[in-house]
Amino acid sequence: MKKLFMVLTLACLLSPARALEPPVDVKAVDTPNDEGSSITVSWGRSPQDQGDATVFKGYQILRAENDKGPFTEAGFVICGKNDFRDNVENHKSYYYQVRAVAFPDSSDAVLTGPVAATAQWFDSSRTNVLILTIILCFLIIWYIERAKKGEELFIRKIQGLDAIDEAVGRSTELGKPIMFSFGLGEIKDIVTVAALAILRQVAVRCAQHGTELLVPNWDPLVMAAAQETVQQAYSEPGRPDLYKEGNVSFLTSDQFGYAAGVDGMMLRQKPGAVFFMGYFYAEALLMSETGHSIGAIQIAGTTAITQLPFFIASCDYTLIGEEMLAASCYLKKDPQLLGSLKGEDFVKAFLIIGFALMALWGTAGYILNNAGNPWMMNVFQAVKNWFITG
Repeated sequence: MKKLFMVLTLACLLSPARALEPPVDVKAVDTPNDEGSSITVSWGRSPQDQGDATVFKGYQILRAENDKGPFTEAGFVICGKNDFRDNVENHKSYYYQVRAVAFPDSSDAVLTGPVAATAQWFDSSRTNVLILTIILCFLIIWYIERAKKGEELFIRKIQGLDAIDEAVGRSTELGKPIMFSFGLGEIKDIVTVAALAILRQVAVRCAQHGTELLVPNWDPLVMAAAQETVQQAYSEPGRPDLYKEGNVSFLTSDQFGYAAGVDGMMLRQKPGAVFFMGYFYAEALLMSETGHSIGAIQIAGTTAITQLPFFIASCDYTLIGEEMLAASCYLKKDPQLLGSLKGEDFVKAFLIIGFALMALWGTAGYILNNAGNPWMMNVFQAVKNWFITG
């Protein structure tokens, strides 16, 4: 019996080890929904790949332009993985081999190909974005056409913009000038462009009433745009003679130097109304407090969230966030601008309602899922995944 056990043990030791099996179902395809320049290689894992890196190293990916070779290494993937993305030239055919690698040997290579990388015309994973864009464009065009036909589109009152006439009229009665500041915004900022539209309206009213308008600037490019805006605005009511180029001036590009300059002008000129429209930083409170101390009507507007509390506390009227961006269509009543604004507002309302319904849907689905009825949760997950894909 002892001899039989020794013979069996020796036979097991001398028997050949199990050969390393190669990966199966190796495929190489052009990577979908990309700009080209890549090929995705996938395979079924080798039976010996159990995710243990101490026994099974991974997979070696080889690439060649001919099925006969020579093949060069394109990359290496650790165990447990079954795909690889290779960066290549577009419209050029390639062959691939995938080889399993363990300690201390490797398997036979499995060949696939040829395959070439090409750019796709459309990323199908972003179909949801396309559909939402089409809906948005349709609504905007629909509202624009309604506005062109003379239909009055409702836009809620923005008190800060309605108060422009009041501010200019009060300054005219007191015989005082009006001051307008863009803050530290640059001409590339959307809020600065919106502020230029408000400046135009203020300048038109100043020209009609013969009131002096002062526009100190921090940025030279904004100053040039402001000069053109004010000059054109003074020409609209037929009073180009009242325009003074020196009233639209450049102070300094230093933040607190600009704030000190504006404060000094307010203390000397004692304007009856002050407009702060643009992007502001720490200088916002310094300037608005000075305007408040001289008793001026102050109307502010900014998209800088950190400065809104200071403007709300020290100014008579404050335009908050998107109220600034809606100023041009609110003041000009242009059909294209009104249609764009109404279309965007409709989409925002749709999204808000959609978020609320999805929250209720998800809550109900969670409750039913815990009760053993998962169908509502499954549908909810499918809809949610459609929106977040892309």
